[in-house]
Amino acid sequence: MTPPPTLRHAALACGALLVLTACSGGAPAGYQGYVEGEFVHVASPIGGRLDRLAVKRGDAVATGAPLFALEAVNESAAQRQALEQLRAAEAQLADLRQGRRPPEIDVTRAKLAEARAEAQKSATRLARDEAQFRVGGIARAQLDDTRAAHEADLARARSLESEVQVGELPSRTDQIRAQGAQVAAARAALEQAQWKLDQKTVMSTRDGVVVDTLYREGEFVKEGNPVVRMLPPANVKVRFFVPQGLVGAIAPGRAASVSCDGCAAPVPVTVSYVSTEAEYTPPVIYSNETRAKLVFMVEARPEVADAAKLRPGQPVSVVLK
Repeated sequence: MTPPPTLRHAALACGALLVLTACSGGAPAGYQGYVEGEFVHVASPIGGRLDRLAVKRGDAVATGAPLFALEAVNESAAQRQALEQLRAAEAQLADLRQGRRPPEIDVTRAKLAEARAEAQKSATRLARDEAQFRVGGIARAQLDDTRAAHEADLARARSLESEVQVGELPSRTDQIRAQGAQVAAARAALEQAQWKLDQKTVMSTRDGVVVDTLYREGEFVKEGNPVVRMLPPANVKVRFFVPQGLVGAIAPGRAASVSCDGCAAPVPVTVSYVSTEAEYTPPVIYSNETRAKLVFMVEARPEVADAAKLRPGQPVSVVLK
């Protein structure tokens, strides 16, 4: 959050007065600054009608608390479709790994038993015709027909035996591999559909305070548009300005305390950032006579437990330890 120009100029002007106080030999009572908040704008990557707004301005929410929900009819249907497609692909893969179903193999076994019985009958008929041919009871043509019929019965029995053996084997390796790829693709599609469905219900990823809600229930929210504006305690910081002659003694990690109107007691903070660029306060043309007006911006952060004591935009006075 950037403070209004008047507030910033006032802070800079006060910093200049502190510089002049330091140049005159007196120690400054504190460096002027203001509180700033780094707000989090919570949005959904998928658009839709705002069906439910679970928070209101000023609410304190914890991590995992529901913030808002968008209508999700299409996403729910897509998730169910992807789930059924995955189940179908997995069932087909299991079927390929098991080979033919037991009832189908039982039918083939029954045909094999019938073929073996026919082969046995034709074998008996062939033996009888061979005996008849030896005594001249039948012609050679009849014997040849009987022998051919017996050989056909044997061939059919051998074919059915092979069919039973193949039916008990799983499908070919390349078929199983191809179906496995189909299962993986269906699972990925389900994950994508589930992710889209999950994005329609947005939870808080951090503790914080709801600063504002930007839509009302029933309004259409475009994808990526924030619905809730939050301020986590860790995102509260203090900005203040120090003269260029003193900035060299300030480094991240240095302790300080913040005083403000209405604060019951000073709030401890820790320096987190020191600007590398100087600025004038108020803006003047640089010269040796005005170098004392150069100031550097410094940022400090309070402990998470103390962040609620400070409000963004609030003017403060900072005393370094």
